[in-house]
Amino acid sequence: MTETPTTAGPATDKVPLSRNRNFNLLWLAQSASELTNQVFVIVYPLLTLWVLGSPALAGVVGSVLVGAQLLAGLPAGVLADRANRKNILLGCAVLRTLGYASVAVAIHFDALTLSHLLIAAAVEGAALAATWPAEAASLPQVVTDDQLPTALALNNVRVSVGQLLGNTFGGVLLGLALVLPFLLNSALGLLSVLLLLFLRIPRRPTADRPAEPDEDGPPPAPAHFWQDLTSGLRWMVRQPFIMVTSLCAVVLNLVFAAVLITIIIRAGQQGVSSAMIGIMVAMLGVGGLLGALAAAPLHRLLTPYLSITGVVWVVTLIMPLLAVFTSPLASGLLLAAGAFVAPLANTTIMTHQLLLTPDEMRGKLSGAMGTLDGTSGAIGPALGGILVEFGGSRFALLVCAGLCFIPALIAALSPTLRHFRGTEDAAAAEPKAEEGSAR
Repeated sequence: MTETPTTAGPATDKVPLSRNRNFNLLWLAQSASELTNQVFVIVYPLLTLWVLGSPALAGVVGSVLVGAQLLAGLPAGVLADRANRKNILLGCAVLRTLGYASVAVAIHFDALTLSHLLIAAAVEGAALAATWPAEAASLPQVVTDDQLPTALALNNVRVSVGQLLGNTFGGVLLGLALVLPFLLNSALGLLSVLLLLFLRIPRRPTADRPAEPDEDGPPPAPAHFWQDLTSGLRWMVRQPFIMVTSLCAVVLNLVFAAVLITIIIRAGQQGVSSAMIGIMVAMLGVGGLLGALAAAPLHRLLTPYLSITGVVWVVTLIMPLLAVFTSPLASGLLLAAGAFVAPLANTTIMTHQLLLTPDEMRGKLSGAMGTLDGTSGAIGPALGGILVEFGGSRFALLVCAGLCFIPALIAALSPTLRHFRGTEDAAAAEPKAEEGSAR
């Protein structure tokens, strides 16, 4: 079998993932980045509320953060395929660190304003949007094809740990002193910058040049930037596996966001203490962490069809149970079960999406997927709240269960998933991918 551009080249072919210098640097740098983001998400609305005294302004700051992510998503994907990906990661880390440090200085001198918070939130959102496709597109450059599922599973571990620690550290440190979370984020951001300085991403292959040890610059960029904005979406539509799995992922992401806010609202209406609600959400995080640790070995044991369809149906069957079992402990256990199986599907989907996509399209595809996931994640809580307002929490959860049957049936009946052979199909699709990207 000939070597495909999805491998990182000879420099990483014989190196185990645990001793892969570039992967470890990238993983550690993005672990620090993930932790800072989770601290930011929990702290910013509380800081705005406490300093400015307005729940509405706290919501505005959150909307600016999400809005900047969504607006920057597609351009960020184009940038990841046109520019030096290491420089993108490094520049975004620097911008985010400066944002954290500026807020810390403003708090120290009692000079924090709404405009400052809005600018910092916009910088955080846009920089995150640029980081995600650059990292996703870089990953196949620093690991080999057979290491990619394990690398993606470890990324899921990173996200779960970041959520658990970030929510805890953010709330505790903010309670001690307003400036402490931003001092922590500044230090973690600086650590991320230092790690990225030593990262070496192999040069991207082109038609007339194979992969080389260092990415001194990007391959020649296509001429039309604005046409490239939607090319990730067009590529996704033309690839049956990517289209089916993306549809399932987006719908489930929307439903899960709606379900989580519904469960939290129900617990509040039942008079459950904030500590118990925190434990319930923490159970969700623990389930996700355990699932991320199990995702790589399960990915090797199961076919793509079973990995994806099985997870979708498990989540679908959990939804009506959430409507029946209303205690916080039962809700936490069911949410943890759903979170446990989700990383298996994520690992399988992301692995084959990256392998099916040529290097020059990976950033754009990741940008498009980030925009779709971000949109569904933003709509989900609003949908959950509206459904609870209209018919109560049980009605909302049953509607969400019904919505889950859409991706469940699509996945179960899809001939694309049923006959997908994994890496064999990815290798067969490569010539077609190169032909399509050349148009």
